[in-house]
Amino acid sequence: MKHFLQLRDLDREEFEHLFRRTRVIKERFKNYVAYQPLVDRMLAMVFEKSSTRTRVSFEAGIYQLGGSSIVLNMGETQLGRGEPIEDVARVVSRMVDIVMIRTFEHPIIERFAAHSRVPVVNGLTNDYHPCQVLADIYTFIEHRGAIGGRIVAWIGDGNNMCNTWIQAAQIFGFKLNISTPPRYGVDPSRLAGVGRDCVEIFGNPHDAARGADLVTTDVWTSMGFEAEAEARRKAFSAYLVDAAMMAQARPEAVFMHCLPAHRGEEVSAEVLDGPQSVVWDEAENRLHVQKALMEYLLLGKIES
Repeated sequence: MKHFLQLRDLDREEFEHLFRRTRVIKERFKNYVAYQPLVDRMLAMVFEKSSTRTRVSFEAGIYQLGGSSIVLNMGETQLGRGEPIEDVARVVSRMVDIVMIRTFEHPIIERFAAHSRVPVVNGLTNDYHPCQVLADIYTFIEHRGAIGGRIVAWIGDGNNMCNTWIQAAQIFGFKLNISTPPRYGVDPSRLAGVGRDCVEIFGNPHDAARGADLVTTDVWTSMGFEAEAEARRKAFSAYLVDAAMMAQARPEAVFMHCLPAHRGEEVSAEVLDGPQSVVWDEAENRLHVQKALMEYLLLGKIES
């Protein structure tokens, strides 16, 4: 049994398998060909952080694969009344086949997985967002081919998305340029043992974007940090991804954002809605890569 709590939980060969399966599963979906290998399988979705894309993509995905889902909001369960997460894991994993958790503190999902009888998937924590970056990489492959040897520019907050891109650079062999405001940078422990040929930090975001094949960003104020919103707006004012910053990237570069986006803050409307943006394909691909992921975690490798 495998869990998917961060990208490092799978290896490069397993990701290549997931991308092959995503291509097949998406093609069937687009051609209205039913594919339901998970009949009678049940997905439990546990939410401490609210979501649109995560809930819709997982709920639609398990249904399209023939299974069903149940939503557990922490405030509506015994978790909200102090039941230990370990006990919840022991009980819930006896009743369902796979669990997706979207929460704040990463140790919560690690504790759940340690006591679960079924695969656990990270739908987002403060530390990592592996399903999103999985979709991002697949989207890049769809549009531009293999990501190995390319340059990805991360502009903005040194948050869970940035942490996950650091892992991705090591797994897939691309160069990650990071530019964050002072005090909002990457925790140095995330870069321990990582060479500059893999990850490089830039003070100027335009320098980070120079020569990039992919420019990506996120909101300036992630969920849970709302009290810092005004201070963050001031600190991040030079980190707006606009046409001038995209002009530093390669002419064929694409722009990504995990959404929701705030036009005029972290990205201009001209970029988000422009011809280099692939954000809507990126959002849709959450559905398809997560179907491939659930298939793999529950059934192993399928090559049909």
